[in-house]
Amino acid sequence: MINYRIPLVSLLLACLAGEACTQSVEPGGVPGAPPAETTAAMPLPPGKSAAEGSILTRKDARAISLKIPAPRGLIVDREGYPLAQTTVAYQVALQFRQFEDADRDFVIQWARTRLASLAPLVQNLVTKTDDELFDHYRHRRWLPLLVSGEIAAKDAQLLEGKLVSGLLLHPVYRRFYPEGELAAHLVGYTGSVGKLPTGPINFNEPIFEEAEGRSGFEKLFNAELTGVPGMMRLQFDENGNKLLEEQVSRPRAGGTVVTTLNLAWQRRAEEVLRSGCRRGAFVVIDVVTGEVLVMASRPSFDLNLFVSGISDEDFKALQDDPGQPLFGRAFQSAYPPASSFKPVVALAALNNGTITGRTEIYCPAAIKIGNHVFNNWSKTPEGDIDVRRALARSCNPWFYQVGIKVGPTAFLGLARRLGFGVRSGLPLIGETAGLVPNDEWMLKNEKRRILDGDTANMSIGQGSLLASPLQVAQLMAGIANGGALPRLQLIMQVQDPHGRVIKATVPERRNWLGLDTKAVEIVREGMADVVNEGYGTGRSGSLSYTELCGKTGTAQWSKARKQNLAWFAGFLPKDNPRYAFAVLYEGRPGETVSGGRLAAPMVRKFFEPIKDDIKDIIAPPLKALIVVDEDNPDAVRPTPDGEILAAQPVEGPLRALPVSEFDPDAEPEESVIERAPAPPRALPVDDDEVIDETFEVR
Repeated sequence: MINYRIPLVSLLLACLAGEACTQSVEPGGVPGAPPAETTAAMPLPPGKSAAEGSILTRKDARAISLKIPAPRGLIVDREGYPLAQTTVAYQVALQFRQFEDADRDFVIQWARTRLASLAPLVQNLVTKTDDELFDHYRHRRWLPLLVSGEIAAKDAQLLEGKLVSGLLLHPVYRRFYPEGELAAHLVGYTGSVGKLPTGPINFNEPIFEEAEGRSGFEKLFNAELTGVPGMMRLQFDENGNKLLEEQVSRPRAGGTVVTTLNLAWQRRAEEVLRSGCRRGAFVVIDVVTGEVLVMASRPSFDLNLFVSGISDEDFKALQDDPGQPLFGRAFQSAYPPASSFKPVVALAALNNGTITGRTEIYCPAAIKIGNHVFNNWSKTPEGDIDVRRALARSCNPWFYQVGIKVGPTAFLGLARRLGFGVRSGLPLIGETAGLVPNDEWMLKNEKRRILDGDTANMSIGQGSLLASPLQVAQLMAGIANGGALPRLQLIMQVQDPHGRVIKATVPERRNWLGLDTKAVEIVREGMADVVNEGYGTGRSGSLSYTELCGKTGTAQWSKARKQNLAWFAGFLPKDNPRYAFAVLYEGRPGETVSGGRLAAPMVRKFFEPIKDDIKDIIAPPLKALIVVDEDNPDAVRPTPDGEILAAQPVEGPLRALPVSEFDPDAEPEESVIERAPAPPRALPVDDDEVIDETFEVR
């Protein structure tokens, strides 16, 4: 245990009793209530009394009231694992004595001697001028002068025994991000409210710098995370002796923000991005609740760099990094969605009757629209194909023709209902709205209305159409849901320091989609073929334990830099979908990319290792008991495939079939998902999609 030399430290540590300040959370739990309020007081020197009076002026006596800043509350994942918490750190402080001879040179020399002894021991010393040292003695000598940056507790233990008289360790609250750069663009960081006062001591000034949120959840939920400060009172006699030190009120920690993120999944996604790309994004959404379980951007940055204030050199390095680590690609970037947008065109055409599931359209290697030729990615004709084959093969000519036939109003309107062109409403700073153009936008920016060439471009997710990875994952959640677009959620609860829920979210519908169920089913089947058929472009994203529906995409992003993007987005399982996802691979200039070759394998790497978790969640519910009439057992009977058929109306009381006695210790039977034998696969193709030049036709 460190001997901190002054009771002020013990008072601060007392408010942290029971880990109330660090608020470390047991796995699977949320922080508990802080201990009951207590008051600590320092015994008086012999022969002294706090109430002792005098008819003489005591110019060096002081009665001081100070504010104890409250520890910030926790930011945790859905299971209570901490993403941001408060710990105790230390700063070396210079504690002046009451000198009989307060000569300036003597005071400065006394201070410099002690600071010189500290130089070999501490690297992050704060430079103090002679004027600052003497002014502190004149106005604030009763309080410690902080002369170093923050020091971790373990380092403070090693340092404490080496400090000379007049130097001490002063405890402060310190923000700590245990996961470093994980979800950094969401969690955010804090900064100092302001420097400590100088000059004469003011009533209720803080004993150390207070923090406030500067970005992310730290900023958006600053009010909820900021606690209630405490107060302490100090009294000194004319000789500088401390007569009284008591804690009038304890600081109360801030509340807890419980996010929807799954820490284990977020870790997995960021690991997959690190191994799979230099720059990209990964988003996973619960189709049923709209909860965002994963939102990862690469590259990222370590939030702990901002604790205690980031240096100008470190901040400039982050700003000048060509990878833009401060930029959250998952929700702040707008990209062409490429072929991940094609299911929207197919849905719009099926929904309004432009085509049916049996309609076949001839698809040549290229189509001339106006004065320009639009090629298929494979440079080969596909022949007469239906919508399922068009999705599986990602056939550009099919979507050029169908997009023009159904019209941009229909499929762009559906895109808006699926969340394109507007912000998600999540608590995010700097979220992009993307872009879904209309005639008004085209007239303003391109000096023309939407023409057939523009329609053909947008029908394959190119042209002026832009969306973030978050929006693409949200689109897939809408298709997976089929009937409605769920309102996305990033925060499950906000709790007070006692763990009581003061705010909570519930699943909500954002938009009715107005889609025919048969149209949705046909598109789902086509997206399943993308992954599970031999001719599909997303075979490298298939999973061993369930049927995944997906759509690859390869987008021309920067023509000048010859830079392209690879997408893989979709949902699982095909029947009764539960999770939607989108993965973006941002290619280097000149790099040849494809969704099937680069993005789809990242989805497999993410979902395959967590198959046990997924299988438990997506397993179909146990079948209900078969109810029979003992007098007429044939009234209700099961068919060989398990379907229940009623042979005739049942009269009289119904009873359940006898079942075995319930054993609470028995292991549940594992659900087995049977898949039909895979059809013979076609010969492999070299790539899923290759970018062709596309033109806007006037």
